[in-house]
Order: sequence, then C-alpha cells, then structure tokens
Amino acid sequence: MADILVALRSLMAAHTPPLDALVVPSEDYHQSEYVSARDKRRAFVSGFTGSAGLALVTMNEALLWTDGRYFLQAEQQLSDQWKLMRMGEDPAVDLWISINLPQDSAIGIDFWCISVETAQKWRSLFAKKQQKLVPTTRNLVDEVWKDQPQAEISPVHVHPLKFSGRSVSDKLKDLRDNLKKEKARGIIITTLDEVVWLFNVRGGDVSFSPVVHAFAVVTTSSAFFYVDERKLSSEVKSYMEENKIIVKDYSAVSSDVTLLASNQLTSTKGTQSNGALDTADNSHKIWVDPRCCYSLYSKLNPEQVLLQQSPLALPKSLKNPVEMEGLKNAHIRDGAAVVQYLAWLDKQMQEIYGASGYFKESESINSKKHSGDAKLTELSVSDKLEEFRAAKEHFRGLSFPTISSVGPNGAIIHYEPEAKTCAELDPNSMYLCDSGAQYLDGTTDITRTVHFGKPSEHEKRCYTAVLKGHFALGNVQFPNGTTGHALDVLARVPLWSYGLDYRHGTGHGIGSYLNVHEGPHSISFRPGLSVPLQASMTVTDEPGYYEDGKFGIRLENVLIIKEAATQFNFAKKGYLEFEHITWAPYQKKLIDVSLLVPEEIKWVNSYHAKCRDILAPYLNDSEKAWLNQATEPIAA
Repeated sequence: MADILVALRSLMAAHTPPLDALVVPSEDYHQSEYVSARDKRRAFVSGFTGSAGLALVTMNEALLWTDGRYFLQAEQQLSDQWKLMRMGEDPAVDLWISINLPQDSAIGIDFWCISVETAQKWRSLFAKKQQKLVPTTRNLVDEVWKDQPQAEISPVHVHPLKFSGRSVSDKLKDLRDNLKKEKARGIIITTLDEVVWLFNVRGGDVSFSPVVHAFAVVTTSSAFFYVDERKLSSEVKSYMEENKIIVKDYSAVSSDVTLLASNQLTSTKGTQSNGALDTADNSHKIWVDPRCCYSLYSKLNPEQVLLQQSPLALPKSLKNPVEMEGLKNAHIRDGAAVVQYLAWLDKQMQEIYGASGYFKESESINSKKHSGDAKLTELSVSDKLEEFRAAKEHFRGLSFPTISSVGPNGAIIHYEPEAKTCAELDPNSMYLCDSGAQYLDGTTDITRTVHFGKPSEHEKRCYTAVLKGHFALGNVQFPNGTTGHALDVLARVPLWSYGLDYRHGTGHGIGSYLNVHEGPHSISFRPGLSVPLQASMTVTDEPGYYEDGKFGIRLENVLIIKEAATQFNFAKKGYLEFEHITWAPYQKKLIDVSLLVPEEIKWVNSYHAKCRDILAPYLNDSEKAWLNQATEPIAA
C-alpha cells in the first residue's frame, strides 16, 4: 500500500494543475453501490474492501471514510499508512478538506466517479477558501494499478414479460409523459438498475447484481442504449430494433450528450444529416438525476438542466402485480432453502462438534470435537447454503456475498468470510447468517441468528429485544405520506430500553431480479430523501445488535407495503401496513418469553404456523419434521 501511495503522489505532483489532494470514491461511472472488479479503485488503494467508503490522499496523509457498518472491518484492514474517519462522528471529507488544506488547494477527482449532487456541494464549500475541485485528466488510480482486471464482457439477456410485467413501450410512454409534463426534451439515465429496468434487459457485469454497464438517453421521440455491443446477441439486437431502441457504443454517450445539449442528437448512428433531429423547443430542459456523473452533467448548460430525481426511481420501486407475485414465489423457494440449510447445519453441528443443537440448550461437551477430519467453517457452510438455493427454480446466483459470521465476526456488520482467514464454527457462539439470492422472478434478502449450544441470558435478552423491534416495525399501521425515517424508531425502542442500539439503517427496498438494495425509499435514522412509503413497495425489516469482540444479532424479513383496512380513516389519508413475504423460523431457545407481551407471542406463533404450511411442499420428510419442531407454538 505504501508503494501505491508513493506512485499516486508522484502523479498528483506531475498533474496539471498539481494536486494537493486526490479523492478516490467507491463508486463507478454510474454511482453504483456494488461495482465490478475493475472499478474497485478505492479498495485497491486503501486495502479496505467494504462496499461503502471514500479515500482521500494528500501529500502527507491518507484517510478513509466509511459508515458504522464497516468501522470494525476498516480497523482490521487498513494499514498504519491510513487513518480511519468514522462517518457521523468525524468531520465529513469536504469539511475536513476545507479546514485542513490551504487556500487555493487543488483537489482532484475523476469526474466520471462523482455525482452532480456531491460535486456541487463540495465546490460550494471549497469556494469559501478558494479551493478548487479539479477533474483529473485521466483516472490516476488506473495509472498505478498495473494488474487492474479487464472490463466484463457478459452477455445481455432480455427479461421476458412473464417476469417483468410491463412492456418496454409502456415504460417509455410513461417516461415520455413525464418529460412532457416537466417540459423536458430528454433525459440522461446513468443508474444501471434504471437502464436495465427501463429496457427490460439484464446482464452480469457486476457480481451479485444482474445489471449491464450501460447508459441511456431518452428524448420525446428517440431512445438510445449505450453499451459494448459485444455483449449483444443477434436476438437482443433484434429485440432492441423491435422496441425502437438505438444501440450505440458505450463510449459514445459523452459526445452524444454534447449533441443533446445543442439539440442535435439524431435518431441514427450516422451524422446529424442522416437522421431526423428531435425538434423539441430548444428552451426545453434536459432531465438529469442528481446522482448522474459530473462528467456528463458538465457538458450541459446548467440553465437548461432539470436537476431532480429520475422519474424511473419511483415506478421501479412500485412493483406491478406480476413482479409482486414473482417476489412472493421467490421468497417461498428461498425460505425452503434456508430451512433446509438450518436443518442440515443443526445435524452437522451435533455430529461434528457434539453440540446440543438448534432445539436443546446445554453446553457442548467439546466444542472442537471433530468427527474424523470433518470441519465446518464460515465459508464452507455458506457454500452449502448456496447449494440449497442453486437447486431451486429460476436461481441465477446470490444477491450479495453471504455474511456468514461466528461469534466476534458477527459484530462486523457486513462481514465477508475469506478462505484463508474465516473462522471455524463454534457451538458455544452465536452464528449470524445474512444472505440472499437472485431468481428470475425476484430478489431475496434474509437474516437469521442462531445458537447451537447454550446461549447466555444476556444474549437471549439482546436477541429478544431485536425480535421485539422487528415485530414492532413489521406489524405497524401508518398513514399515507409516512416516511421510513418516521418509522425507524419503532425497531430501536426495545433496544433503547437497555441503552443499546445499532449503527445501520433498518430497511431498504428490494429489486425485482435487480439490486438487493433499491431506493428511493428506506427505513433509516438518517432523514435522507424522505420519500414516503407507498403501497406496492418492498422494504426490509432488519434491526440488530452488535457487541464488539463478542457477537452480532440481526433478524431480517422482506415486507410488502399494502393498504390497511383500519377501523377509521382520519383526514381521509388512507392507511398502510406491511405483509411479510420471508419465511424461516426464529430460534425459540434464543427468545426470553418473559419479555414478550401476549400480542408478540401470538404473532410469532401465527408466523411460524404460516412457515409450516407454506414451506412444507418444498421439503422432504426429515426437513418437515425439523421445521415442525422449530415452529411449535410458544407457550405464553
């Protein structure tokens, strides 16, 4: 890492103008949360592999900002060349720069890797000290990354109507109606999941997310898809032609945005004289989402830009009936795989380690007792879980790296086991497993925490507090117009009563065979965009508690938001509620029943009864017997 910093500082000094600091974001050209191997520049520079963070390199310091999910992981992965900056506790990077770097400093960044929203905010703050945000002439990290992976050339697939539920023509019509409503003559779409959702295609350019590295530009009369054409089969090319989508090279988006700015973008691949111009009034706006990369935005006249949230973000989050049915079915199959896994793991823990198991509560005689050479690790058991999922209909891969964590590793909120360093399972420790899959008909995300030995009374109280928060949020009814930020507190109150809390949001949207984290809504202690929750959205319910160096607990279900039939309807707002679509038992021996009220016991018993009925057709006799025991009613 020291050699990398030396090389970067050399390039910074030689840059025109010379750079006093270089910002290395986590994001790619599309502001993606999860990026391809070649776009993991921040991880290459810093050694920190979490999905969220930002690196800042000055001539004598190297700093890494990340959020509360990754504090422990960053502490372990950063070398002594780096200083960890904790988001929410330490000054934000732009504030740190404005305070610590001298006047007239030049702060370099690849303008393809920073959003309009962030760049404008930073520029405004930096201007107060005559500091400047400078576009690097090339990506300096790429210059020093000698073995940078090649770009992915994964095939693009058409996502059929039986899974998407809406045609491309229907989506384009709605988008163009929005353009006309806002008096915009075109829109630049840079977010990967919005591009593939709009055109009903999927790909494999980013691990765990079925997206394609592509841009889109849609005008009142044309639609353009910017992609590496090597990814397109003849079938996909024909599909694009049938839907009047013009395919152009990925790199052409830059020059085409310049043409769009001057109202000269044509509807053919040739020069402007070869095709009809979009003849909308030149005074009409070009719609740009604040998350758009600053490089493309900088080609436009700011006066002609309509800078507001993409009109695709909300429709994508509102699942149509076909997507809704697909998500429910995917979660049933996925729940069956999780139950098969837990039943298998229970048996293995007893046979290999002499554990008391999932149901009984006693200390293991010998936590390291091995049956021959048999051994279970965090990674080997997560591979087994993937096997169970892979056998299910429509399986296409995992939706994120499985968080399979034992004991102290469970306190690392987004822990990812690695072959050389992962822990062996321990029957006397908590085991947290947060996992999900991509199916053609839906994306899943589920967390369960279990113990195969004798949990302590403290662990039981913590688990029960998390369960109570999970229940409180998942079963609330609330008026239309309510944001997830307003509901977040419900999941925390049971923990707060003990003086406990957790450093992450409580819920995120789920894509339909798309990104496992989907906006624009969320349930979080951070106000964010404060997008109201609406019927037909999906959202997770995942409170947790983490004790550094000891254990982690998290429980997570995916919920669907639907209309609620309340007795009254104050101010005629209409009320909403959640429907759970995740199916897997909560471990009863971790529940301190004395801390539950009758309503909570009734709900757990009802949920467990549904688990039995819904999952039984997908299980063999021994797995059914295990599930029956796992879901026996709790006595009040």
